[in-house]
Amino acid sequence: MTIRKELWFGFSLMAVIVLATLVFMPWGNLTSGHLGLLMLSLVVVAIMLGFPTAFTLMGMGVFFGWLSYRGVNPDTATRQILDLMVQRAYAVMSNDVLIAIPLFVFMGYLVERAALIDKLFRSLHLAMARVPGSLAVATIVTCAIFATATGIVGAVVTLMGLLAFPAMLKAGYNPKVSAGAITAGGCLGILIPPSVLLIVYGATAGVSVVQLYAGAFFPGIMLAALYVGYVVILAKLKPDLMPPLAPEDRQVPLSPVGAALAPRGRNALTGLLRGLGGGGAPVGAVARQLLISLLPALALAGLLALLYQSATMPKVVESTAGLVEMGGAAEKPAEGGLAEPKEEGTGLAEPTEEGGLAEPKDEGTGLTEPKEEGALAEPKEEKEAPATAKAAEPAKGEAPAQAGAPPGNDAKADAQTAAQVERLPAPGWFWGIAAGFAVFLLVLYALWTWERLEVFKMLLGSFFPLALLILAVLGSIVFGLSTPTEAAAVGAFGGFLLAIAYRYLEHSRRAAGAAGATVREVGVILKDSSFLTAKTSAMVCWLFVGSSIFSASFALLGGQELVEKWVLSLGLTPLQFMILAQFIIFILGWPLEWTEIIVIFMPIFIPLLPKFGVDPLFFGLLVALNLQTAFLSPPVAMAAFYLKGVSPPHVTLNQIFAGMMPFMGIQVLALVLLYVWPDIGLWLPRTLYGK
Repeated sequence: MTIRKELWFGFSLMAVIVLATLVFMPWGNLTSGHLGLLMLSLVVVAIMLGFPTAFTLMGMGVFFGWLSYRGVNPDTATRQILDLMVQRAYAVMSNDVLIAIPLFVFMGYLVERAALIDKLFRSLHLAMARVPGSLAVATIVTCAIFATATGIVGAVVTLMGLLAFPAMLKAGYNPKVSAGAITAGGCLGILIPPSVLLIVYGATAGVSVVQLYAGAFFPGIMLAALYVGYVVILAKLKPDLMPPLAPEDRQVPLSPVGAALAPRGRNALTGLLRGLGGGGAPVGAVARQLLISLLPALALAGLLALLYQSATMPKVVESTAGLVEMGGAAEKPAEGGLAEPKEEGTGLAEPTEEGGLAEPKDEGTGLTEPKEEGALAEPKEEKEAPATAKAAEPAKGEAPAQAGAPPGNDAKADAQTAAQVERLPAPGWFWGIAAGFAVFLLVLYALWTWERLEVFKMLLGSFFPLALLILAVLGSIVFGLSTPTEAAAVGAFGGFLLAIAYRYLEHSRRAAGAAGATVREVGVILKDSSFLTAKTSAMVCWLFVGSSIFSASFALLGGQELVEKWVLSLGLTPLQFMILAQFIIFILGWPLEWTEIIVIFMPIFIPLLPKFGVDPLFFGLLVALNLQTAFLSPPVAMAAFYLKGVSPPHVTLNQIFAGMMPFMGIQVLALVLLYVWPDIGLWLPRTLYGK
């Protein structure tokens, strides 16, 4: 019954598009621009009917482009449209930015198939056991981390539907809340870098992918924090929707060292310190556990050392003495050095009799005509020494100048050298951060029970390696150490190493022969990930080729010019234009995928942005946030169908839709917050790149 409603909605939407085309199209006076709008409406209808998007775009573009060329010269129309196809396909395939897509997709599939996410979800679930709605919170955090690693909505929602949905239902969670947490968290991959959507938008709109990644970082964190805050507040107000975990679900099995030393006290740090004296457990094993326990303190100490180096770094003031601005005049030095040009003689001028290029006098210094009695004549003692030699002599009472230092600045040079040796005193904010770190460590180790030590070890084996991989990839991109393509290659290789490590550890726990089993299983993972990556990359590349041909034909027909004139004739303000554009994108998100929206409709919106003074970078962030809303908006919400495919039979599609609605409202709130305070997305690009 629900599927019939979805079909009725799709057919109704197509009927509206066809009816609007039939009514508003001036069939008696069709221009080439009207043919472009007709092509646009037919493409939307064909895609909704299920035709392949890439080849639909390509076919429509070729046919209507041929009509445009035929209206000018029928004899050359076929050759011109074939040339257009070849040129647009070559332009897409030679785009270096698109190389990052298969590499990031490959990294995501490796992480997914290496069974890293189930360990991550289990460890986060236990770490947040005392938080209200802990399972839903752990689900959203896991989705955010997994979305950062893969950026593919379908993969995140499907995998979390298999891992988290049964666990939440078993714990007594409401199916609507559980479905909403999974679908909303899974859609974070559209916005959080390294998002494939941002790469596609950057290639389409001509915006730097690096700046898009930097701009999307804080909006993605803001949206995930809003989700978590909603879940915690709802669990606090209505605990029956998300009951607390049972005590047996919070229990963590202790290691042999923990089981041996736990009877001596609940605090793991003091127990390990006493265990170093012997008795109860091997000293080597106790030392290893103690080192693991001290890792938070060591990490904060290293961070504090870096902050100290940065805070006490002396300010080096570059001396500009003796430098003359090009083309300008400066005051004449008191003693020698570079003489200033006269006021009336700046720039290039004819040399005067007294200066410039002139014949040296017989009695002058320097090179002179030799006298008859000898070879080179010695300069007379009473003549004035050259200015350069005079400048090199130190004045009375002054120390000799260092080589390369401006004359008369010896004391300044000594002061600068001393300042470089002595560090500045640490500012007050540094000591405040140090005190905060100290208080945090005191509280942490006061609550450092044996169970928390085991949970920390689980996080150390699941969360931190993946977090380091993500930070290395994103950090190298954002701070300009590598291009997105280079960082994606490093991320793919890092995902491969993580897959090997995790599979080897898994087999080594089970039985001997772990190396052989690891090689076989990693081979299967590589094979599956490679095939899936090739499939996804081929779809994206053909989609780009089709959209490039479609956009070229649309512009050739004059459809872009017609749309631009119509929008400008409305007399919209920038705010009204942004609301109209985002509303259209939201509506298009019901029947179309984000790839189709980006490659078809962004070339229509992008040329209008300068007319209203809208930054393409900021517009791209709003589009990415908006398309997440479209993924959660019934009746055609793709995330809901992904989850329904792996959910238990008793969970209906209407329940999933009902659970998605509050999270869709949170996304609308985040969209408003980003528009009202654009620095949420623009502060980091402006700080790093001066955007």
